[in-house]
Amino acid sequence: MSTSPEGAERRARARNPVGGHVPVAGGLAKTGLPYAREMGDEVVQVFVANPRGWATLPGSPEQDEAFRAACAEEGIPAYVHAPYLINFGSHTGATVDKSVASLRHSLRRGREIGALGVVVHTGSATGGRPRETAMAQVRERMLPLLDELTHADDPWLLLEPTAGQGASLCALAEDLGPYFEALDRHPRVGICLDTCHAFAAGHDMAAPGGMKALLDELVEVAGEGRLKLIHANDSKDVVGAHKDRHENIGAGHLGAEPFGELFRHPATEGVPLVVETPGGKEGHAADVARLKELRGH
Repeated sequence: MSTSPEGAERRARARNPVGGHVPVAGGLAKTGLPYAREMGDEVVQVFVANPRGWATLPGSPEQDEAFRAACAEEGIPAYVHAPYLINFGSHTGATVDKSVASLRHSLRRGREIGALGVVVHTGSATGGRPRETAMAQVRERMLPLLDELTHADDPWLLLEPTAGQGASLCALAEDLGPYFEALDRHPRVGICLDTCHAFAAGHDMAAPGGMKALLDELVEVAGEGRLKLIHANDSKDVVGAHKDRHENIGAGHLGAEPFGELFRHPATEGVPLVVETPGGKEGHAADVARLKELRGH
């Protein structure tokens, strides 16, 4: 095995590629990839629809192919983030119907661009409905979408627990148990862990051993191999604040050291990290560089 700095860097990148969410207005390949290269990204996350709307646009076959080919050639794994409006726990029928169409669109577009996973927020029980009623609806409407994932190159559906605002259906690691059970622990369901969300929900990863405790619990609840992506974000607010306010790595209440602990945990083997932090290009590049330092190149 190579002991050179280049060999160590290759091994570190293979274990945990680090990158960020990139803009794609103007074209996935034309805009997104040059931005990613400039930021030093080893993994990218993109939107394939307006994140705050319901429109399901077809995309450009030429851009799709160029993006897919470049990612494959450069060894850059890609992920899709589904629109924020999706909520399978909503008491409003129209919202649920649109959520189904929107997520189906993101999954289809994910396959077309070669994405490994599609991230979706786990939603909330609105309208004062019992949690059990909302979870039954999640099962009824989401499970058929999972059963449509029959292609070898279909992306994983990655559940992203929230910061615990309102009547959240899934915020703490323990909440993933009932969610996975509702979906029959489908073989294409994975987890996208947002470190800011987990901290805000009440997991004190800033405490000694806190990150290890969270990752141990994720494995215990969901099983080995289900953690597929990490949104690496610090938190502007204190632990348990239930506020989804991201901060740059090391500049918030979570701090930098827990990310070092994260890189050393066996559950993160092969799991990419995507930053969704403030500061535009400068903040993005600085956080990617900081995480690479914590990773060990």
